[in-house]
Amino acid sequence: MTKDTSINITFGRIQQLALPAIIAGIAEPVLSLTDAAVVGNMQSLGTESLAAVGIVGSLISFFIWVLGQSRSAISAIISQSLGAGKLETLKTFPAQAVLLNFLSSLVILFGTYFFAREIFILLEAKGLILDLSIDYYNIRVWGFPLSLYTIAIFGVFRGHQNTFWPMIVAGLGAALNIGLDFALVYGIEGWIDPMNIKGAAWASLIAQMFMAILATILLRVTTDVSFKVSPKIHPQIKRLAVMWGNLIIRSVALNTALLLAIRTATGLGTISIAAHTIAINLWLFAAFFLDGYGAAGNILGGRLLGAKDYTKLWHLTRRVTIYNMIVSGGLMLVGVLLSKQLGLLFNKDPLVLTAFYGIFTYVIVSMPLSAVAFTLDAIFKGLGEMRYLRNVLLSATILGFIPVLIASDYMGWGLDGIWIALLVWIAIRAIALIFKYRSKYLILADKRPKV
Repeated sequence: MTKDTSINITFGRIQQLALPAIIAGIAEPVLSLTDAAVVGNMQSLGTESLAAVGIVGSLISFFIWVLGQSRSAISAIISQSLGAGKLETLKTFPAQAVLLNFLSSLVILFGTYFFAREIFILLEAKGLILDLSIDYYNIRVWGFPLSLYTIAIFGVFRGHQNTFWPMIVAGLGAALNIGLDFALVYGIEGWIDPMNIKGAAWASLIAQMFMAILATILLRVTTDVSFKVSPKIHPQIKRLAVMWGNLIIRSVALNTALLLAIRTATGLGTISIAAHTIAINLWLFAAFFLDGYGAAGNILGGRLLGAKDYTKLWHLTRRVTIYNMIVSGGLMLVGVLLSKQLGLLFNKDPLVLTAFYGIFTYVIVSMPLSAVAFTLDAIFKGLGEMRYLRNVLLSATILGFIPVLIASDYMGWGLDGIWIALLVWIAIRAIALIFKYRSKYLILADKRPKV
């Protein structure tokens, strides 16, 4: 067992990992964006359905982001073992990790299905929006265990330095979901009756089933990973549980901010929640887009840590951060040039569009901060710094987002206040991660930041 000292971090290798990761990463927000755009343009109850998709989408994202952090933990363990030349010691680990992920998702499924009405009432959903939210959630939630299962398999692929097959699975799943959205929501004359918002939920569920099956086949065919679950618990499962536990707390803090934003917007009325739904979904799309280069840093960073090559780790971090800043600039330009078209893509209500255009500037301005925060966040996951990531998100949410949100509510800033709070939240995360990297890993690389 020899350490890997020939790890490639060239521009070509980073693109080879990042570009497929971008496509795979945006698949989840594309599902939500498609649902929102299709139902938001229905001739009947379009605005109310858009609001319902926004509320349910935020809750589903909360659960996926909380438990889906296992992907990063699984990837980090496999990547570090690969870099240290100890991959053969993980033969029974992947199957146990995937099973643990799937079983944990069942707890969420059965713990929320029978209390959907109470949950959405807590999120300020009322009347018709409440009924539509329940209809949508009670179908789509059954895809949650399938999503968690697929995410865990993606973690195994990433640990093996492979983002190509996750891209194929996610891309085909997103394409299927888009086609089914139009077919099931609007119907096909003579073949399928319009199912409205329930059709969007069925489209997502079917796409998630397809992705889970395809991911299983590809992992079995393209790798030597065993699907046999050993009765003896692998030693790394305990480490996975600790890392995952810290990431769960981190994600709870992260999604608490997003859910409080949704709850506050819902309390401002149907127009506000519809506008916020468009803005937050576009921000999430950009976030997952930016996460692609972060994924390359995550994958290669864990491997470099395992090999104890800290100088290369520093060069990798600098490169992927620069690449992501360039991407964020491109996203800002697209946002400025196509803001009107993006709004019209989701809804035609003039009041909703006016509210959306009023807050979309915050989405655009957040891009550079998001690029830094998300890149370093992903790299830190690959380095196993889950405890620090947990503390950063708790601090950003408790000391940053919530106080600003309360103050903005008191001042009557409306949707602007929500997005100001989100900007503060992102900025705290970026600054804290820069400080940690400079104070620990830059020193290990025998580098000093230029003042």
